[in-house]
Amino acid sequence: MDSISTPVTQQIGRNVEERGVELHAPLYHPDLELAASCLVRDRNGRSSQFGDLYRDTKAIIIFVRNFLCYTCKEYVEDLANIPKSFLQKADVRLIVIGQSSHLHIQQFCSTTGYPHEIYVDSNREIYSKLGMKRGESSASSGNNVHFLHHDMNRYDQMPISTLLRCAGVETIPFVGHQPILEV
Repeated sequence: MDSISTPVTQQIGRNVEERGVELHAPLYHPDLELAASCLVRDRNGRSSQFGDLYRDTKAIIIFVRNFLCYTCKEYVEDLANIPKSFLQKADVRLIVIGQSSHLHIQQFCSTTGYPHEIYVDSNREIYSKLGMKRGESSASSGNNVHFLHHDMNRYDQMPISTLLRCAGVETIPFVGHQPILEV
């Protein structure tokens, strides 16, 4: 009797070690200064400058493609599992920025269970000034970027444990996830 084989899954994307990037050495990122004055809006439509989100504190900033992207939704669902106490203990802000109207934030947070900070860059000004075409992640403080990941495709998100570790936040296990198979 033939045994049922399980599908082979493979990480799609870049290997950090192959790129030769030192994850903990802060680098000045001039594009952050260009984008610092761009406005983001919170779930109530209040605007603030992008630079105010990271200037005086360490922040993990996740840029998502859009709120309808299922891989972004699943990534944010995982981010929702990070206890606020872990972030507070490390004095780190966890921020998601999307490319939508602020009117969609509440529904997205309800769907994903995401309790942390979330904003939108409705006009894609920040995305443009940072040269992004896809969702990206970074952990930064001031204009010093400690870690930057550019997605090559929608499956190439940086493991959340790596982001937390780079920012000095206690990590949590992510178990019980079934791999997404695209047919």
